[in-house]
Amino acid sequence: MATSQDQLSSVIVLMVPFLAQSHLNQLLQLSHVVSSYNIPVHYVSSALHNSQVKSRAPNPLHHLAKIHFHDFPTPHFVSPQPTKTASNFPVHLMPALEASVHLRQPFSDLLTRLSTTARRVVVIHDSMMSYVVQDTASLAHNSETYVFHCISAISRVSFLRDAVGGGLEIGHELINQAKIPSWEGFLEPRFEAFADKQVPFMKANKSGHLYNACRLIESEFLDFIFEKELESDHNMKLWAIGPLDSLTIFKKNSLNSSDANSEKVYYLEWLEKQKPNSVLYISFGTTTFLEDGQIEEIAIGLEKSEVKFIWVLRDADRGDIFGDEQKVRGPQLPKWFEERVEGKGMVVREWVPQLEILGHPSTGGFMSHCGWNSCMESMSLGVPLIAWPMHSDQPMNAALVTEFVKVGLAVGELGNRDELVNSSTIEKVVKKLMSSDEGDEIRKRAKELGDELRKATAEGGVSRMEMDSLISHITR
Repeated sequence: MATSQDQLSSVIVLMVPFLAQSHLNQLLQLSHVVSSYNIPVHYVSSALHNSQVKSRAPNPLHHLAKIHFHDFPTPHFVSPQPTKTASNFPVHLMPALEASVHLRQPFSDLLTRLSTTARRVVVIHDSMMSYVVQDTASLAHNSETYVFHCISAISRVSFLRDAVGGGLEIGHELINQAKIPSWEGFLEPRFEAFADKQVPFMKANKSGHLYNACRLIESEFLDFIFEKELESDHNMKLWAIGPLDSLTIFKKNSLNSSDANSEKVYYLEWLEKQKPNSVLYISFGTTTFLEDGQIEEIAIGLEKSEVKFIWVLRDADRGDIFGDEQKVRGPQLPKWFEERVEGKGMVVREWVPQLEILGHPSTGGFMSHCGWNSCMESMSLGVPLIAWPMHSDQPMNAALVTEFVKVGLAVGELGNRDELVNSSTIEKVVKKLMSSDEGDEIRKRAKELGDELRKATAEGGVSRMEMDSLISHITR
């Protein structure tokens, strides 16, 4: 029996994330925000990756209840062990990422069904899922499709510059190779082939583009991108709605340890005993593979620096984080290390709530791979970075942090990636950030930026107004 017009929802939103942790997380954050406007949100992914993102979400029971998760099957894929590659790109994840194309039919079936229950169906998809959503316009006449970009605006500009093979005039400044790294050498051919498969569907029948970026830190880059998009389609809608982590669920010092399993929060209890801004947090994300030799150099550098630290030392995610294949020998520290730094530092070998660590008053710095999630979280919470980019968009994000926004220090040059970063280099940059006048100045700038970014996402702030504009547009 057909649904009558008065039974239709005004609008429903389908979120279609790419099958990598940072991408899954950003669209989950956006799902929280959209659902807070009392709009039904459907989060579409594989059963495996839905389980992954939910297991790593802060306070999941409270915040996930309003989101409708759709768990779709993908064919079995191999889940090889992470290994070192020339580009540092996590090529071991490619079987899992390539499996995403098999979500095309389940997504289409869901879209067809849901399109009969709403006046408008809004599909917001990761740019790397353009192939999966390609049938949207032909299947649902009441649909609109928006591309969500999980990368920084500076990374997008770098991509556009590489595509034309030269400098770009942005505002009054020529952005050149010296200031913004190129993508060349930071991806793998196999991933580039996968990305090329998305291109024909990336702009077809698109109503707009969303960026997890903020005008406070990337205004010139965003203006340039928007100008280019409008040149090709003057009706294109564009929004910069970041930082999403500030728009959603975390407030500084909001941890209620009674809600957490006590054996999972020992590192937070340790943080409570430390002086403000005295602890360096170290984490290289979910896709970074570090060889044992590099781990040893980090360990020696940390010990020599005499700076207090929490080091999250986990191997890179495999394609299936729950599979038995995960249970293998992880990254190895020198046998002497933990005994010699006892009381001074802590090594954590499990998944941690990064926002809670970054938001703790004792945390005074963050040594990071500069994934966009980590950069935005660190900047939002006013924590300066030690930038150590590994692959993909991370070098561009590092440049933004160190060269443009100036709330971080670089570990070293991006070249010579086959060489280990030695312990003396690590010791020097850690001391500079954590125990020098220059580090104090950087920390002051980072705090001021964090305050401004949180204002941007509060009522009347520039990012909140962009989000309100997006919601007003899709519910018009």
